[in-house]
Amino acid sequence: MWFGKKIVSTTHQLSKMSIIMVAIAVLALLTSTNCVEGQKGKKIGSFEYMAISCRSHSASLTDFGGVGDGTTSNTKSFQAAMNSLSRFSSSGGSLLFVPPGKWLTGSFTLISHFTLYLHKDAVLLASQNENEWPVIKQLPSYGKGKYGETGRFRSLIFGTNLNDVIITGDKGTINGQGDIWWKKSRTLKYTRPSLIELIYSTNIQISRLNLLNSPSWHIHPVYSSNIIIQDLRIIAPINSPNTDGIDPDSCSNMRIEDCYIVSGDDCVSLKSGWDQYGLAFGMPTKQVIIRRLTCLSPQQAVITLGSEMSGGIQDIRVEDIVTTNTKSGVRIKTAIGRGGFVKDIYFRRMNMKNMRHVVLMTGDYNTHPDQGYNRKAFPLVRNINYRDIVAESVRMTAQLDGISGHPFDGLCFSNVTVSLSAIAEKSQWNCSDVSGVSSGVVPKACGLLKDQQKTNCYFPNDVLPIEKVVLKKCFVK
Repeated sequence: MWFGKKIVSTTHQLSKMSIIMVAIAVLALLTSTNCVEGQKGKKIGSFEYMAISCRSHSASLTDFGGVGDGTTSNTKSFQAAMNSLSRFSSSGGSLLFVPPGKWLTGSFTLISHFTLYLHKDAVLLASQNENEWPVIKQLPSYGKGKYGETGRFRSLIFGTNLNDVIITGDKGTINGQGDIWWKKSRTLKYTRPSLIELIYSTNIQISRLNLLNSPSWHIHPVYSSNIIIQDLRIIAPINSPNTDGIDPDSCSNMRIEDCYIVSGDDCVSLKSGWDQYGLAFGMPTKQVIIRRLTCLSPQQAVITLGSEMSGGIQDIRVEDIVTTNTKSGVRIKTAIGRGGFVKDIYFRRMNMKNMRHVVLMTGDYNTHPDQGYNRKAFPLVRNINYRDIVAESVRMTAQLDGISGHPFDGLCFSNVTVSLSAIAEKSQWNCSDVSGVSSGVVPKACGLLKDQQKTNCYFPNDVLPIEKVVLKKCFVK
């Protein structure tokens, strides 16, 4: 775990410190004196690591012509390695070792029963040549992109229909070099790429890495299940567009834990498709555990559900979160036309400082892929629970706006203590078209959340299947 970092307590200081922190982190990681360029023929050596599966075969990127000088493209070397190592899929699987160096590459695709392992002094540098980023179709649960794009650039590390995939290392680095993409985001013909995207896949582990400066979302698992994401350091400038940390999308049985995230957008955003496309696809995000995160995002939220939630979001368990200088603690976004549901959501033990809102809910987030959405598709928002929350220096405790005639119901707040900033709003709770209960809440909750003394909002105590997965100690000799 990479926690315990002291973070400054004002937004002005944060902006300076975050930019300096990111710059120092990137500079240190990319110019380490321990990096060795072009280690062709260097043997892997021996090491151990923790993983959901161990491998019987291993190879180094240099075995496939890789050159770690920061300027030579290794896209063909990565793909040649995948093509060669795929023959071991049915005989114990394989591991590709990325040694010390700066390994420039465009988008490449992974294989099943495979581990990509980055040495601590290995840096994958994303190519800034658009020709090294193939264009693929938009996801079926989304229709067109945010700005009407008909296609999207494939992610740097990509895979589809895979089983048993591990992306890990000894705190090696994947740098998306997203600045060039951010500057031209509104003029691109296709949607900006993510850093890591796995689709229709199962048994996934992403761990022990530095992820920097993605062109868009850093990690985007889609239509996938049985996923462990842990011990990551995800950093992007606080003014970078759409650089979400982790975005589970129509995924199930997932564990996100022990991560440190600095982002220009949401730290974690749960999704499941957009309007009529998400409704037709009908695959929810469910059974997700999010715990022990440290997050910082002055522009957006720690945890967001939606706004693309038409396939449904259910049974999300969030606990032990630390955040500072983040716009919102928890945000739920939806609108008429989404349909779907957000229900059975649980939060506990969140410690927050310097926030605009602790909780934000809106039923009028009216962005749509096109005009074909159903004006009578009303989303269901129900059984949302918040307990054991402490927040300091807050401008407004909660803004809760449901949908007229279709209120958000079953909201519960218990043991929530909020201290206000010097520029706090006069009204601390603004509620409309919601219903629920509250207990032990300071400042006192709005009248639509009936005061029920000694109520303790529910948090599930059953164990999800993904919690039972224990990583194995693996060896490379």
